[in-house]
Amino acid sequence: MTKELKKRIITSIVLIAIVLNCLFINNYSWLVLLVFISLICWLEFINLIKRIWRKKAIIILPTIISFAVLYLFLYSAYKIKVEESEKAILFILLVCMFSDIGGYVVGKSIGGKKLTKISPNKTISGSIGSFLFSLFPIGIFSMLTIITEINLVPTNLNDQLIICLILSLACQLGDLIISYFKRLAKIKDTGNILPGHGGMLDRIDGIIFAIPSLFIINYIL
Repeated sequence: MTKELKKRIITSIVLIAIVLNCLFINNYSWLVLLVFISLICWLEFINLIKRIWRKKAIIILPTIISFAVLYLFLYSAYKIKVEESEKAILFILLVCMFSDIGGYVVGKSIGGKKLTKISPNKTISGSIGSFLFSLFPIGIFSMLTIITEINLVPTNLNDQLIICLILSLACQLGDLIISYFKRLAKIKDTGNILPGHGGMLDRIDGIIFAIPSLFIINYIL
């Protein structure tokens, strides 16, 4: 096991512990965590676009848009936790995690044609792997009979599959959007706050887009 891999594993364990504790303690601890994470991601994105555009007038628009996106993420993640349950948030996070794992494992194992020039490391096979792996939480939650307790997730299996695929799509799009800006800025990571992972934005770029997507589908559409 390489030193870098050890860092990633240790950081991941610490992050999971922090998220789970804040999620299950109470609504206030969850809100504080969301505000803290969103603020860090916003600052990392501002630093990112400053590397791309030097003029302040140009930076204003992406700064405002990024703030709106992160506010929507914060609002929807808090609202789902309060009005639904911790289990609903946990389900979404697991779908996003499995989507990332599927993209990495299948992409590395099979390889093949590149998905886009925005992120050269991403392949079509990896994208398909992300979609397939994102379905795993349905089986996990069903075996534990938890899925029936989540109002946010339909009881119909076909609808459950669609929701997981939408979440995976949102995760992949979020990853590609941030990858596009990193490519323009000619940097690998948005920061170094998380050893082995880079910046906070590198770690949760997909989740930032996935949670609001499900919120919009359920509460608006």
